[in-house]
Amino acid sequence: MKVLLLSAYDADSHKRWRKGLVAAFPKWQWTLLTLPPRYFSWRIRGNSLSWARGDAAKILKQGWDLIVTTSMTDLSALRGLVPEIVGVPTIVYFHENQFAYPVSSDAFRSVEPQLLNIYTALAGDRLLFNSEYNRRTLIDGAAKLLKRFPDCVPPGICAEIEEKSRVIPVPLEDIVFNITAPEEEFLWKCHSKRNEQRDISKDTLIISWAARWEYDKGADRLLHILRGLKDKKVKFLVNLMGQSFRNSPAEFAQIQREFSEHLLVLGFVESTESYRQILRHSHIFLSTAYHEFQGLAVMEAAILGATPIVPDEQCYPEFYPEGLRYSSSDDAVQKLESLYQSLVAGRKLQQVDFSHFSGEAMWVKYREQFVSLIKN
Repeated sequence: MKVLLLSAYDADSHKRWRKGLVAAFPKWQWTLLTLPPRYFSWRIRGNSLSWARGDAAKILKQGWDLIVTTSMTDLSALRGLVPEIVGVPTIVYFHENQFAYPVSSDAFRSVEPQLLNIYTALAGDRLLFNSEYNRRTLIDGAAKLLKRFPDCVPPGICAEIEEKSRVIPVPLEDIVFNITAPEEEFLWKCHSKRNEQRDISKDTLIISWAARWEYDKGADRLLHILRGLKDKKVKFLVNLMGQSFRNSPAEFAQIQREFSEHLLVLGFVESTESYRQILRHSHIFLSTAYHEFQGLAVMEAAILGATPIVPDEQCYPEFYPEGLRYSSSDDAVQKLESLYQSLVAGRKLQQVDFSHFSGEAMWVKYREQFVSLIKN
């Protein structure tokens, strides 16, 4: 089977997904077209132009049995510019949607990204979402947006989108399920850019946090929670991981100043092996995100043995039990303090089983969707 895979905004999570997809079906003939994840407004509006009138034009016009594309692709425009692909069965994968994104204070509020989501959803033959939260916020958001327009809005748009949508999360790599702690003593110094040998007692709660250091990842929540733990006299250390930027929220710098003695690993960990061993030796993985459509980082940490503590909102209620979800920053502090008391008492911390999200279990479901669409 000849399959064309389009990733119009090839961010890390999209890249991880499409690499896994290609590896899962090695007998299929894959052709990949990607565009770099930068200049967001231009990329989501211009990808069809870049491909249809650029070097990729000849590739698009080849005979395909199936097209798989991410939701960042302007599929309706691409099919208009390249009529040869109009009749090819097309699956659109939604890693996210533009209706549920928190908007930064300095962002220009345009409805065009949301309209492009609607156009692409209508142009695709089957729509796959990584969570029900993602699917529902797109459909509900589209309904609210369409009501704002003054006239000539056809009925049934959201019903059409809903009818052809399915929820199939991104699988976790099988290797993650097989990682174990090394037999020798784990040396935090070897994994920390701070290059400090820390004498970590067994009654110290080790908390990992990992995300882009951007406005939507809840640095203010994190700062509040760490202050609460300090006030409660909880003995803790933090792995504050992720990529920082020039315009990262000021709270990240505040955390480094205020909790310098509590920081164990700081910044982006380039080695995947090192990153996973850090998670393997953490008691807690804390999410403070204001938007998350699946949260692969939290799932991966849970598989590696860390207890996830997550907001009681967004996609998290689908995947995590109530006892591990917090309703406020103060509630998060209480839950973390309770886990600390369990650690001190020698009790095992609660785990979450994600074995049903392995590649072995999940790629079968993808295949079913691909094959059924082609047969129909």
